[in-house]
Amino acid sequence: MKVKGFTALIALVAVERVIELVVSKRNLRWSKSQGGKEFGAGHYPVMVALHTGLLVGSVLEARRRPKPVLSPTMVAVVLAAQALRWWCITTLGKQWNTRVVVVPGAPRVVDGPYRLLPHPNYVAVVTEGAALPLAGGAWITAAVFSIANAALLRTRIRVENEALQGLT
Repeated sequence: MKVKGFTALIALVAVERVIELVVSKRNLRWSKSQGGKEFGAGHYPVMVALHTGLLVGSVLEARRRPKPVLSPTMVAVVLAAQALRWWCITTLGKQWNTRVVVVPGAPRVVDGPYRLLPHPNYVAVVTEGAALPLAGGAWITAAVFSIANAALLRTRIRVENEALQGLT
């Protein structure tokens, strides 16, 4: 059944998210030990809820489709978004985590995808947020996530830009 393939894709993305959180916690500990200061912590629970809702909503909606289809094109887009996300994570190294934390005196990263765009990770987030649910035909979840994520990213990017102004 195609739903099983889509559920497996969502499960793989969920595992990837857990790996991200492990890396994030390790890097957050390092940042705090270097005097890192967190910005915009108030929107973090909203971000966690939104991204969890993306995974859960995608599966629930796909299961309600009469003839679910796993779209190879959307799966390829999801994989490309994952590749961009991990390019961002590896480029930022210890400075990457899921929160907005600035380490005093740390250089601003301008390598890798950051030489092309100021916030390339959010290109991955936006792309995946649409493509992942669409891979299983969950177009309502794709639309709702995309609209809610646009509002969240407006806040998140403003917070990051303000925090990054302190870096040289």
